[in-house]
Amino acid sequence: MVRVGILGSTGRVGELLIKNIATDSELKLNVVHVFDELKQDIDEGIIKTSSMKVLLEESDVVIDFSAPDATAALCEEAINNPTPLVIATTGLSTHQQNLLSDVAAEMPVLYSTNMSAGIALLKMLVEKVSATLSDFDIEIVEQHHRYKVDAPSGTALTLAEFAAKGRGLDIDAVRVSGRDGAIGARTKDEIGVMSLRGGDVVGRHTVGFYNDGEFIELNHTATSRETFSKGAIRAAKWLIKQKNGLYSINDALEM
Repeated sequence: MVRVGILGSTGRVGELLIKNIATDSELKLNVVHVFDELKQDIDEGIIKTSSMKVLLEESDVVIDFSAPDATAALCEEAINNPTPLVIATTGLSTHQQNLLSDVAAEMPVLYSTNMSAGIALLKMLVEKVSATLSDFDIEIVEQHHRYKVDAPSGTALTLAEFAAKGRGLDIDAVRVSGRDGAIGARTKDEIGVMSLRGGDVVGRHTVGFYNDGEFIELNHTATSRETFSKGAIRAAKWLIKQKNGLYSINDALEM
């Protein structure tokens, strides 16, 4: 049995991971990292710890749905305790993303802002449509529940990156994530990424390509967070068989 550790065990997806791993015939939940209080019941014998060192030492693979600072701390400790890492934390800074690349030289690391198969395919479609419909304006709208703390969502930013990639553009130079007042006409290359927050929306992303007389919109809606937990579990099973390196969910799905 593959021993799994969870970072972010008290979060919404972390709770689902605990449930989903319990019914998996190939995996065994061995350790959960807890910053404050774990309200969910877990089986006796599962280790609860606030130590990144213990988390890594007691795991064959770690799945991380936490916060940027926690992910960075995990990576810094993993340098001394190389362990396959599935990272799904969003809102990472450039420095923190570079840290993932550094640790991937010592262990297999899979990083994705969204673990669903649908988003993995959508990224590829966005890049293709962006390149093909090169005269169309691109606008991305993402909608999430009221408790989400980062905006735009990591998934929306990833989709924007693939849209820019399709046209050979630098996303940092063309992304616009807010409009207010007399800002002037839309520029040709800009890619709008807008955020909506409210209610209990799990996640909805729309990538629109707009031109005079016609437009096309690509949509993905997550109706359950289990799509993320089960996607991460699938990724973990794949990752433990890989060599050192930095991978994406598309690699795990062989897309």
